[in-house]
Amino acid sequence: MSTSANMPEQFFSFLRQFVNITTAEINNFLVPVIKVREFNKKQFIIKAGEVENYINFIGSGLIRKYYLHDNEERITQIAIEGHLVSSQESLYTRTPSEYYIEAIEPTTLVSIANEDLEKMFAQSHNLERMGRLIAIHTMVLIDKRQMSLIKQSPRDRFLNFVSNYPEIIQRVPQKYLASFLNIKPETFSRFKHLIKTQKPADKANQIGFHL
Repeated sequence: MSTSANMPEQFFSFLRQFVNITTAEINNFLVPVIKVREFNKKQFIIKAGEVENYINFIGSGLIRKYYLHDNEERITQIAIEGHLVSSQESLYTRTPSEYYIEAIEPTTLVSIANEDLEKMFAQSHNLERMGRLIAIHTMVLIDKRQMSLIKQSPRDRFLNFVSNYPEIIQRVPQKYLASFLNIKPETFSRFKHLIKTQKPADKANQIGFHL
């Protein structure tokens, strides 16, 4: 299991997937502003109505992001180690969040405050480019999720999910996965027999996922 001490290095490795960050950039711009934050199981990182102040990298743990519709939870993201999570609209527009973000497991985050992000981007063209590329990557993931909900059958959504993230099945309560995949709980239960026949997918494009 990862420790808090090496989580910043995990975060830097994640960022290097987008741009080549120098040691000087890490020491001068990133190290002074990152915060390691710990949350217990079922503890909220942010609640609807609060303003999001951080972009968060998951060093260890598991998180769900959801909103309420007619008092029903609608999960839009399930995020594991190595992925980013935040209430993005709230973070960038400084308006109250529409989302709840909650730890499913004990979770440690490497976080950067919005005001520190803005200062960092203003001081380094390379890091500003990195931020833009990460934002584009996130938007692509969101579009892919929306298209899967439109075009894929519940069965195909289930099989694609199991193929890409087989470890998640064991860690996330079934009701959360059913909500995220927009599959009725009873239908999700019927699909579980398909898991044994599903082969893992290529992980090459899984920098992060908007599950």
